[in-house]
Amino acid sequence: MATLSYITSDIQAAVREKYGHELDVNDIILSPTKKEFEGDYTFVVFPLVKVLKFSPAQIAEELGQCIKANSRFVEDYNVVKGFLNLQLNQAFWQQCFEELSDQKFGQAGRNGKKMMVEFSSPNTNKPLHLGHIRNILLGWSVAQIAETRGYEVVKTQVINDRGIAVCKSMMAWKLFSGGATPESKGMKGDHFVGDYYVKFDKALQKEYAEWQDSGEADAQYDARHKDEESREAFFKRFRNDYFNLYSPIGRETKEMLLKWEEGDEETVALWKKMNNWVYSGFDKTYEALGVHFDSINYESETYLLGKESVNKGLSDGIFYRQEDGSVWVDLEDVGMDKKILLRSDGTSVYMTQDIGTAQMRYEEHAMDSMVYVVGNEQDYHFKVLFEILKRLGEPYADRLYHLSYGMVDLPSGKMKSREGTVVDADDLIKEVIDEARIASKERGAVSHLEAYKQEDIFRKIGLAALKYFIIKVNARKRMVFDPKESVDMQGTTGPYIQNAFVRIQSVLRKASQAEAVDMEGSNIYIYNEAEKELISQMIGFPEVLDEALRQYDPSHIANYAYGLAKSFHRFYHDHVIYDPENPDQSASRLELVKRISLIIEKAMSTLGIEMPDYM
Repeated sequence: MATLSYITSDIQAAVREKYGHELDVNDIILSPTKKEFEGDYTFVVFPLVKVLKFSPAQIAEELGQCIKANSRFVEDYNVVKGFLNLQLNQAFWQQCFEELSDQKFGQAGRNGKKMMVEFSSPNTNKPLHLGHIRNILLGWSVAQIAETRGYEVVKTQVINDRGIAVCKSMMAWKLFSGGATPESKGMKGDHFVGDYYVKFDKALQKEYAEWQDSGEADAQYDARHKDEESREAFFKRFRNDYFNLYSPIGRETKEMLLKWEEGDEETVALWKKMNNWVYSGFDKTYEALGVHFDSINYESETYLLGKESVNKGLSDGIFYRQEDGSVWVDLEDVGMDKKILLRSDGTSVYMTQDIGTAQMRYEEHAMDSMVYVVGNEQDYHFKVLFEILKRLGEPYADRLYHLSYGMVDLPSGKMKSREGTVVDADDLIKEVIDEARIASKERGAVSHLEAYKQEDIFRKIGLAALKYFIIKVNARKRMVFDPKESVDMQGTTGPYIQNAFVRIQSVLRKASQAEAVDMEGSNIYIYNEAEKELISQMIGFPEVLDEALRQYDPSHIANYAYGLAKSFHRFYHDHVIYDPENPDQSASRLELVKRISLIIEKAMSTLGIEMPDYM
C-alpha cells in the first residue's frame, strides 16, 4: 500500500534524525491500533531497544514527537509502554481512498518470473472425487494468487493413464460390458469407466471368497498365518498376494498390462478409447469448477524419463549400483534413507519418472519455481525428490515446493473408491447447488428473475459454498466437508461473503435509481472510526495476497474476505449508508462500500469464486 509506505518512511526518517540509525523497512512492525487504545496505526519500538540502548517508552516518545513535527499525515500520537500509537489525519484517509479507486488495486506488475503449479493429476480408472476437489481448488487458488502478484503461471497436471489400475477397468469392460459405451448408457465417460473399476473389484472379491474354501487356500493359511491370527484376518491381509499369485482375473489383467507395454494393437486401441471417455468426463467436471490447464503430461509418455539422468548420476558418483545391478541413492547424511532409482532389470520407478518429468518441464518452460499440490501421504516422496534434484545440480532445485494437504472426509466418514462408496465431484457439485437452490427459494429474493438467471445464481452460491468451505481450512489440516453447513448464510461461509457483496449492490442500485446523490462530484470524507477500520482492512489486501503466496496458503485470503465481509455487515447494521437528506455523507459512504465490494470480488476471484448480484 503506497500511502502506508509514507508512514514507514516517516518512521525511518525520525530514527535517522534522532539517533543516526538507518532502520531497515523490513524491521518496521506497523499494524492497526487495537480498539482499546487511541490511534490508527501502531509502531512497535521494542526491536530498537537493543540497538539504541534506551528504554522503549523513551524511544517511542522521542520518535512520536519527531514524526508529528515532520509528517504530512500524522496529526497526533500517544505512547503505551513500547508501543507508539499514531493518529492519522483526513489527508491520509483520502489518499487511501484514491489508491483504492484503482481498478488494479492488489494487482502487481509483471515480475519477470515464471511459476509452474501442478495439481489434480488424477488416475483414468475413476471419476474425480472430493479429495480431488480439495487438490484442484488449492492448486487453482495458488495459481491465481501468483498471477495477481505478477508471476507468469503455468498450470499443469500429470494424468496417471497407465498401469494395473487402468487395466482393471479395461478388463472389466471386456468381460462385462457387452460393448456398452457412455453414449449408449447415457453416462459421463469418467463415471462409466469408474463403474467398471468397481465391477472388477466385485468380481475379484467373489472369486477370492470362493477360493478361500479351497485346499490351496487352507495350505496358504497353515503355512503363512501369524500366531493366533484368525482366517478372516489372514485372508484380509493376503488379498494382494492372491491377486498376484492365484487369481485368474488378476492373471488376465497383468497379461493385458504386458500387452500394453509391448504395444499390442488391440490392447492399445481399447486403452485409448476408454481413456478418451474419461478425459471427456474430466473436462466437464473441470468446466463446472471453472478451472483449466495450460499444459498436460501423461504418465504413458513420461514413465521412461529420468533413466538417462540416473545413469549420468551413477557415472558422476552421485548414485551407486548394488550387486544385483539396481541403482540407488544414499540420503542418510540428510536424515533420509536409501532409495532405489532403477530396478535390477533396468526398469524405472516412480521417483525416476518424477526426476525426468521435472527436467523435461524445465527444458520446455524454464520456470523459476514449481509447486506440487499432492496429498500429505506423499510428504516423504517429495523430500527425496527435491534432494535428488539438488544433488543432480538442477538450477531450480531450491525453488521446489510440495503443497501438502490433508484428506477430506464427510460427516458420514471416509471414502473408498474401489468399493464404489466414494463421493464423486459431480455429485457433490450438484448437491451444493441443490442446497443453494432450496435455501434461495425459501428466502424468495430472486423469484422476480428469469429462470435461467436464477439457476446461474444458484450455481454461483453453491460453488462458493463448496470452494470456500474447503479453502478456508489450512491445507495441512484434515477436514470434514458438510454440504448443508457450507451454504449457511450466517456462518463462516462463501454465501455469507457473497451476501455482503449483494447487499452493497442493492444499496448502490437504490442510490443510483434515486439520483439524489452525486457520487462522482462529491469530496470524500471519513466520518468515524468504523469507516477507518474498513479502509485499514482494505489497504491490507496486497499484504494478505503476498502472505498467502509466501506460504502457498489460500486460507489467508478466505479468512481476509470473511473478515472484511463481517466488518461491512456490522457497518451496514450500525450506520445509514444512503440517506437522501445527507448527500455528502451518503456520497462518501457509497464510495466506501463500492470499494469494499470490489475488494471482496477480487479476493474471492483468486479463490475461483464468483459474485452474484442477487441472492
